[in-house]
Order: sequence, then structure tokens, then C-alpha cells
Amino acid sequence: MDLKGKRIILASNSPRRKELLAGLDVEFTVDTRNSFEESYDPSTPHEKVPALMSEGKSLGFWRELEDDEIIITSDTMVLCGTDIMGKPKGPEEAAHMLRLLSGRSHQVITAVTVRDRNRMETVSDTAHVWFKKLTDSEIDYYIENYRPFDKAGAYGIQEWIGYIGISKIEGSYFNIMGLPVHIVYSLLEKFLG
Repeated sequence: MDLKGKRIILASNSPRRKELLAGLDVEFTVDTRNSFEESYDPSTPHEKVPALMSEGKSLGFWRELEDDEIIITSDTMVLCGTDIMGKPKGPEEAAHMLRLLSGRSHQVITAVTVRDRNRMETVSDTAHVWFKKLTDSEIDYYIENYRPFDKAGAYGIQEWIGYIGISKIEGSYFNIMGLPVHIVYSLLEKFLG
């Protein structure tokens, strides 16, 4: 992709988002300095939460963008029934989340925001994921060996639990990993157009 002299900033600490954006063969820097406090009104429709968080991260960037800069932010949420699952605070919460996901389907909603000095656009993508019935020993093994505390819903599809536990997905695998790169690519094309 010809960046036409623009500099891309990924405002995320996620190693998965860095890996996925690098997979687009786009040069970028990472800068996560931000003033945004992640919170939302509980009456907000669940499917709109990731977009609000992603836009908040973009607008909370620590400084004004230069004319030649484009910033990318993102937020991923796991929605199981009416339960919003963020990042677990410890092993007990991770185990609770995985037991809720076990033997049923859930949604993974990831929003991406691309912004330059003049405009901002946010797009959300939803994937559906089905887990087999997980045993307590499988859940314990995963938490102990993979420590999924930096992942919404307490799992990474690209890790052991995804290998043994996910029976079906509808939607983008990369969305479930945390960055729907097909959307990022099309947004960048539009901003560079």
C-alpha cells in the first residue's frame, strides 16, 4: 500500500494488533499515550460500546495529529447473551468467563477508528463464535499456561483454547483476534485516496 507520505500511528499495546497491522505490509509506529478513561453509560446498546471506546481512544490521543499523520485505534468486546466480557482481572474471573462461553455461542465485536486532522471514521465488525463444552481441567490448563488476562472474554482464538475448543466461527477470524484487517485496509485506502 502506497502511504503517499503519510505516517501511520497504531495507538494500541496489543501484540496481536501490532502483528495483524504488520501483516498488511504497512509501515507504522506505536504510540499509546492517551488520556481516555474507558467507561460508558450502562444504557448504551451493547453493540455500540466498542465503537464508543475506539473513538474515545482516538480522541484521547495525547497530542494533536500532524498533517501527515493517520491514527488507528480499536476496541474489542465479547458479548455472551447479555453479558459484556472485558479483560479478566485475574484467574477466577477468567475461569468464570470461560465457563460462561463453554458449550454455547457468543459474539465478538471489534470497532476500528481511523482518524487524521480533518476526519474520523469508525466501523464495527461482528463475528459469531461457538465453543464446545469445556472441562474444568481444560479451562484451568489454559489459564495457567496462557494467562489470558489481556484478552476480552479471557481467550485468544489463536492460542491453545481456540485450537481445542472453538468448533465454528462466522465472520472474520482476524476480528476475533482483535483487529479486522480487511476493514483497516479499506479505511486506509479511503483516507489515502
